[in-house]
Formats: sequence, C-alpha cells, structure tokens
Amino acid sequence: MPKAHAQTTRSDRAPSQRPPSASVTTAEPTKQRIVKAALQTLTREGFAGTSARAIARAGHFNQALIFYHFGGVHQLLLAALDESSGRRLARYRAVLADAGSIADLTRVMRQLYEEDLQAGHVAAVQELVAGASAYPELRQAMVQRMRPWIDLSRETVERIVQGTRFEPLVPAESLAFAITALYLGMETVTHLDGDRAPARSLFDLADRFAPVADLLLQDGAG
Repeated sequence: MPKAHAQTTRSDRAPSQRPPSASVTTAEPTKQRIVKAALQTLTREGFAGTSARAIARAGHFNQALIFYHFGGVHQLLLAALDESSGRRLARYRAVLADAGSIADLTRVMRQLYEEDLQAGHVAAVQELVAGASAYPELRQAMVQRMRPWIDLSRETVERIVQGTRFEPLVPAESLAFAITALYLGMETVTHLDGDRAPARSLFDLADRFAPVADLLLQDGAG
C-alpha cells in the first residue's frame, strides 16, 4: 500500500511571486491541463509521489500555476477527483437507468467496473483514500464525495424493488451503503494486489444467481 503521506517541500509551497504565464493562453484550458496532469500523476506515482513538482513535470507547465488556480496540491487533487468522478457518475446514471432487473444490473456493473479500471478512476480514488488517512481535511472531503454514489445505489435499489412485496422490507439506505462499501473495497484490493481475477469471479457468481433473484422479485410483484 502506498504511504498515506506526501512530503511538503519548498517546491510544493505557494510561491510569493506572481504566477508565470502558461503555454495555454486562457484560464479554463490551463486548469483542465493541470487537472489532467494531476490525475495522471496520482495514478502513476501514487499519493506520496504526487507533488506540485511532479504534476507540473507531467503536464509541462510551471508549478506556480497549481497554487494560482487551486491554492495547493490537496485542493487540486480533490478537483481532479471531482472531474473524474463527475464523468463516471454521469456514465453510471445513464447506463443504470436502462437496467430493469438484477440480471441487467450485474451485466452493466461488470462493464462499468472494467471501464473504471481502464480509465484510471479506480487508481485515483484508491490513492486519495490512502492519502486521506493522514489528513483530516482530506478525510472529510472524501467522505462527502462518497455521498452521491450512495445516493445512486439507493435510487437503483428502490427502483428495482418498487412494486414488489419486498419493497417495504428492503432497507434501501443501509443496502446502498453496503453496496458502495463493497464495491470500493473490491476496487481497493484489486488496485493493491493487481489481480483482477477475484473481482471478475464475483461478477461471474452474481451472473449465476441474478436470474433466481429476479424470479423472486417477479413472484413478489403486485
């Protein structure tokens, strides 16, 4: 596991002079470039290796721009996570909206899981989770950023059981928390171990049991 700390060096502190100009002339493209470099560095170097200098080196810009646009490395990393998480959350919502059964859910979740791995979103989240343990402000910020995912899980659970006799029996909020924690934990182990086979075997298991669960829901409909 990467060490949950990042050393603050002279190069990571906010410079006192005015920030130099970037090769990109407008502020918004510059911020996007910095965010992209932060995500790349976090994924490749881990939390401990993601300094202002490393991010600037990856994006080929002056590190003073990080402090000018974001105020510091931690603020930048949270902004980078927000950008990545926002894209993935929108993708999840779009795909899950068409899932009308548990069998559909297991199929699309397998697809989304593979997409997360390929996009590097898993690595970014896990590195920030590891790093957050040493910084109270990061811990709280990460907890807050889990809320939209728990809400999405709760909404999906409620939609699947709606109109069945199981609807009043299912604690949607608690189940949503458990699903989110299980998924995050599965991604954590996969990220640390580098072996995707156990996670994929869980999806295989879910595929086998999903039709049985759907039959139970159908019997309880109405």
